[in-house]
Amino acid sequence: MKAELQTAQDLALRSGALLLKYYAEEPSVEWKGRNNPVTAADRAASQFIVEQLHARFPNDAILSEEEKDDLIRMANPRVWVIDPMDGTKEFIARRGEFAVMIGLAVNGIAELGVVYQPTQDKLYSGATREGASLSERGAVRALSVSATADFTQATMALSRSHLSERTESIRKKLGIEQTIQTGSIGVKVGLICEGRADVYIQGRGTSLWDTCAPEAILHAAGGKMTDSLGHPFRYDVAEVRNLEGVVATNGILHEKVVETVRAFRPPA
Repeated sequence: MKAELQTAQDLALRSGALLLKYYAEEPSVEWKGRNNPVTAADRAASQFIVEQLHARFPNDAILSEEEKDDLIRMANPRVWVIDPMDGTKEFIARRGEFAVMIGLAVNGIAELGVVYQPTQDKLYSGATREGASLSERGAVRALSVSATADFTQATMALSRSHLSERTESIRKKLGIEQTIQTGSIGVKVGLICEGRADVYIQGRGTSLWDTCAPEAILHAAGGKMTDSLGHPFRYDVAEVRNLEGVVATNGILHEKVVETVRAFRPPA
């Protein structure tokens, strides 16, 4: 996986630089659906990453948020799963909390991921059996989740654009008092990998490209990610939406968080 990881890191850095060029200009915004914006920056980064991956790994399949899913990937054991810009709303709002996310799933399992936040020059990387690391402004260090086992000492990473009363109720039920708020799922999961946060939950509204790269990094850092029922994610499925939400933790707290989130599930 070393060649794949190096490629993903290189493409994340280069596409991050591309996003920053667009970030310096006034964004042109379109809407793919309700509450789902897309910009020229999203599309340019997607095209660049997809073209480069096709050139370097021609036998692999690719699933990108901004490209048509033709389901050819279903017959391929290796699938690159890409969100060229996670946090488009933060990009539009000029908050800087957006990231490039490139993951690789092998036989349906997230095996490798990189998340790059270009405005902070933070590159999270992780792969099975390779561990996880953070490169921040030239300094590189290994990543490991916290050993926090007490919810009163835990920190919950909260979304800036998708806050909900349900999430707030779950936080209170768990007894978590400390929070940290930011955009991009990848950045929030990155905070867990750094040990700066311990729990992140998200209901419906995410897709496979939102979870593949962060999941691989989190697992490599010692944490855990599942859906809200405690089921592992699969990336060899036709449905790209994560219909049962996302729970990401330092691992120690995971079962209790899932149990609590289940209790707050909306009726079917």
